[in-house]
Amino acid sequence: MAKSTSKFIKIPLLFISFVFLAVVTQIGGLVFLVCLPIWTYLRSKIKNKILGVLSQIFVALLFYMVCTLCIVPPLARLGGRVPLPIYGTVLQPRNIGFCLLNRHYVKPQLKTLAIKVAQQLQQQYPGTVLLYLDAGFPFVDGFPLIPHLSHNDGKKLDLAFFYRSQLTQTASNTTPSFIGYGICEEPLPTEQDYAAQCAQKGYWQYSWLQKVISQSNKKLFVVDEPRTKTMIQVFSEQTLIEKLFLEPHLKKRWQLDTYPKIRLHGCRAVRHDDHLHVQIK
Repeated sequence: MAKSTSKFIKIPLLFISFVFLAVVTQIGGLVFLVCLPIWTYLRSKIKNKILGVLSQIFVALLFYMVCTLCIVPPLARLGGRVPLPIYGTVLQPRNIGFCLLNRHYVKPQLKTLAIKVAQQLQQQYPGTVLLYLDAGFPFVDGFPLIPHLSHNDGKKLDLAFFYRSQLTQTASNTTPSFIGYGICEEPLPTEQDYAAQCAQKGYWQYSWLQKVISQSNKKLFVVDEPRTKTMIQVFSEQTLIEKLFLEPHLKKRWQLDTYPKIRLHGCRAVRHDDHLHVQIK
């Protein structure tokens, strides 16, 4: 009875683990399946439970990192996606976690375009580094990049706003949020509050990141409007760009009404006054 009960609990847990790892990293579920027989072998050879668990974790992490760094990039290229630079001089991830979770893959055209815009920004504002956030997974069009609605084909990329130090007013190459999301440039009392409108319609998820991410660093930074506005303008002027997503109050505040590619994303998405969404054709 005990063994059957154990199996009854174990099988759903294995399935949940597989699904979770696949949803978060795409390849994690496959790594999990490959590691299962290896873990079984280790349990049979290592009698010390603590050492056994540590050895299983080590094997899983090692195999995952080998796949992520050595196997996935060339395979992704065969399918038409490439990784964004991890340690680029003009374009970098805001958080290395985006790369470790394989969420930094895009179509080659989008990578070339992002680097081109980043180089132009660095020429105009020396020392500036463009920080990217979520992009897409390496494989399979239509595979969802949770929690995004549309980052499923390598054609979309989120970019952080630029900021200055509130205290010294010097330009910064970081963001108040450690992942670039969740600390927003709120609408003024006289501006359209689209987030509030969405909340009134019952779209609870629209501002959910703002409630999850600590706001303690918000007072230390101020959005660098000239650099951020220039970034948006340069992307808008690129022929390959299909649309950009930005909150309506920032589009109006930064006098970007003449740029038709800057669109409204709708209440089913999340707010875009903490980052810019770019999308190619």
